[in-house]
Amino acid sequence: MISTSNFKNGINILVDGEPYQIAWFQNHKPGKGGAVMRVKLKHLKKGSIIERTFKSGEKFEALTITRQKKQFLYKEGNNFNFMDMNTYEQITVQPELLGKMVNFLKENLEVETIYLEDELIGIDLPVIIEMTIAEAEPGIKGDSVSNMTKTAKLETGADIHVPLFIKEGDKIKVDTRTGEYVERV
Repeated sequence: MISTSNFKNGINILVDGEPYQIAWFQNHKPGKGGAVMRVKLKHLKKGSIIERTFKSGEKFEALTITRQKKQFLYKEGNNFNFMDMNTYEQITVQPELLGKMVNFLKENLEVETIYLEDELIGIDLPVIIEMTIAEAEPGIKGDSVSNMTKTAKLETGADIHVPLFIKEGDKIKVDTRTGEYVERV
């Protein structure tokens, strides 16, 4: 059990039967009455953030989150198949669980799967990954100094804004958190 006095950012707790992670907290002592804890909680399955206030001394059940390295193998229909790097066991993941991450999944990419009490709740991609440009309009001479961008298609089929000097076949680095171009490799 975790008391409000033990709150720290990143702690996983069960609130009203739902799994949450503490994103922010503040101890507040009003003029009269007992102290309260203001908290921003991120839902571990849905990703939504809520704000709650708890009385000082309330207790919550701690949740165990585990991470495992997996490798993305291939997409079959709408499902995505991953392999455990230690046991070579394969798992199938629904696209709803991945969200916008499907735009950056390419074969043999190593990811971290997140488990809550043995239930898969999410996947973390590396922050920066290398991708190849599959389609891009040709740039115009002299455009390498400007900060204008154009839309290009990655090898996974996702669209991304890149500088005008990037051409088809170039390898680039992409930030998976924002989906933005970082630099040419």
